[in-house]
Amino acid sequence: MHLNPKTTAIIAMDFQPTILGTLENPAPLLARVREAIRVTRAQGGYVATVRVAFTPEELSSFPASSKMGLRMQSIADKVMSDAASTQVVSEIGAAPTHCAVRKTRVGPFLTTDLDTQLRNAGIDTVVFAGIHTSGCVLTGVREANDLDYRIIVLSDACADPDTVAHDALMHTIFPKQADVMSVSEYSNLLLSEPQ
Repeated sequence: MHLNPKTTAIIAMDFQPTILGTLENPAPLLARVREAIRVTRAQGGYVATVRVAFTPEELSSFPASSKMGLRMQSIADKVMSDAASTQVVSEIGAAPTHCAVRKTRVGPFLTTDLDTQLRNAGIDTVVFAGIHTSGCVLTGVREANDLDYRIIVLSDACADPDTVAHDALMHTIFPKQADVMSVSEYSNLLLSEPQ
């Protein structure tokens, strides 16, 4: 498998306190994400972060039938765009990024200009790390597939409180549209490419 670092972007999604709080022990996950970002950056790749957060107007614009809207409105103080709980955590070592976007839905593309920024940078391959596997990662894979990106999912840089769902997605669903590999495998692949 060939991977051109110059046209590859790692996209770290939802690594923010509100969402990290749903995991029992996120420290090993954060260390793996940090390593994937470090190697991507060192090889000349692109680093992007995505966080979910809302303005009061965005929160109030959800239709009454939206389950996501009801859930977000019930924890409004924790999902405001200026709240500390919605900022990307420093433990993943993403700063400085090439691109940092704020979304108002599950997927990284629909409510952001991420696709435009990636295209403008000449990116054709996206590498996903994120929480939750059954949320932003699943939606990101589907959106990226529809946008014709080559997709890599870092199996051990994604997490979900529902480990059964995580495993099913990694072993059954994602391989239909993405290459699934560990951070170590991804790092070795990037490091094997000539500079």
